[in-house]
Amino acid sequence: QAQLVESGGGLVQAGGSLRLSCAASGRSFSMYAMGWFRQAPGKEREFIAAINWSGSSTYYADSVKGRFTISRDNANAAITVYLQMNNLKPEDTAVYYCAARYGNTWFTRVEEYDHWGQGTQVTVSP
Repeated sequence: QAQLVESGGGLVQAGGSLRLSCAASGRSFSMYAMGWFRQAPGKEREFIAAINWSGSSTYYADSVKGRFTISRDNANAAITVYLQMNNLKPEDTAVYYCAARYGNTWFTRVEEYDHWGQGTQVTVSP
């Protein structure tokens, strides 16, 4: 059974850094595009970053470009996707979700992804 498990969230001061991890298992996720989304209270889930199956291509939302970096480790059958977040701002506070979708490109819309994790909370204090 496909499973995505996020970790690494927490409380950090503005200007600080966090690295989120997403452990994907139960499928051949090395052939899946992966993405990160976030959802703040009262807001819709929004796209943050995506990476293609090989890790050779990435795409970012304008709001995080230059501050966040997505990467992946396909070395094992159970892959791991990372989101390095630097220079965090209070507006980055949200629940962060990992998502997966079969395909050799990246995707930016919620409805394009088939598998989702449970999310990890990131809180950035002023």
